[in-house]
Amino acid sequence: METVKSIFKNNIRQYAMLIALVVIMAFFQIATKGVLLLPMNVSNLILQNSYVLILAVGMTLCILTGGNIDLSVGSVCAFIGGIMGIFVINMKMNVGLAVLLCLLVGGIIGIWQGFWIAYVRIPAFIVTLAGMLIFRGLTITMLEGLTLSPFPDSFTNLSAGYIPDLFGGFGTKLNILTLFIGVIISIIYIYLEVKKRAERKKYDFEVTPGYLFIIQLVLVLAAINVLSYWLAVYKGIPIILALIGILILAYSIFTIKTVPGRYLYAMGGNEKAAKLSGINTNKVLFFSYVNMAVLAALAGITFTSRLNAASPQAGVNFELDAIAACFIGGASAYGGIGTVVGGVIGALVMGVLNNGMSILGIGSDMQMTIKGLVLLVAVAFDVLSKSKSK
Repeated sequence: METVKSIFKNNIRQYAMLIALVVIMAFFQIATKGVLLLPMNVSNLILQNSYVLILAVGMTLCILTGGNIDLSVGSVCAFIGGIMGIFVINMKMNVGLAVLLCLLVGGIIGIWQGFWIAYVRIPAFIVTLAGMLIFRGLTITMLEGLTLSPFPDSFTNLSAGYIPDLFGGFGTKLNILTLFIGVIISIIYIYLEVKKRAERKKYDFEVTPGYLFIIQLVLVLAAINVLSYWLAVYKGIPIILALIGILILAYSIFTIKTVPGRYLYAMGGNEKAAKLSGINTNKVLFFSYVNMAVLAALAGITFTSRLNAASPQAGVNFELDAIAACFIGGASAYGGIGTVVGGVIGALVMGVLNNGMSILGIGSDMQMTIKGLVLLVAVAFDVLSKSKSK
């Protein structure tokens, strides 16, 4: 029992948010009389919140460096969407080439903002606030206050398309490829968890008791396969979900398994100590904002694809959704604590809240109030738990 208490205490934020997500889903499933977890609604939930999931990945890295945030991501999304509209609709450019150029523009925006933040040391809040105003103004000027639409199907399929079933369903209505991928992911997960546990035991590190480890495996495997079944019943795996899955995996490996990724945590934990250890903190901070801008460009592309229009009003409050998702998902307001998966869980909490309240017919004013309270409680939990540990 002491081991169990110790493990829960050391991971209280992650476990608490995961439990909160399950409770919120159960509540809305009952309140909406089963509508929330209908296969079609689950698929729509993923598509509707794809931009928040992408932004949350990048925002997590910014917050890790010391509680820094990027207020410009919503305006950058709108700006990139406007450029995409001009390239594809006005200039009839190839969609693939337009996407690459937009990501390049996102990188240039990141270099611009990262320079002022990392090397001139203007506070990130001020630089990104300026960016929010600059890129919103440029978007309105570029589009002349008008909305560009429609985009070709080859572009809208990015956010509305599904991976085709290579097995043809074998005469059933199920997407067999989706079920097969769910099984493959389950096998990989089991292998990685067993390997990780064996390595920890080899070096006499603390591990979860055997029965808890088995319970954890069963719950995660159940979640993976239930989700794959829900998606298989509808249309299969959305293309955007596959892209987000790759991003989550890549950034999780980067932050946990690589030296540059650990530098983010070191800088957020204590920048002066990180500097004395030989870490180029300017470079780390610069990278985090270049990366954030590129992911904001990607989010802008996916949102424009879903909207099927480039609008000067797109991206409003996107930065607030992304920041809230990270803090709700366990990132510390002081930096140095948080995970990419935690940010994704936070984004899912926000998404389920939005979707569930919309199904129940709750007004947008009340939705904002509830989301604000959830964010306040999450950050208060972080502050209180940190003060208790001291």
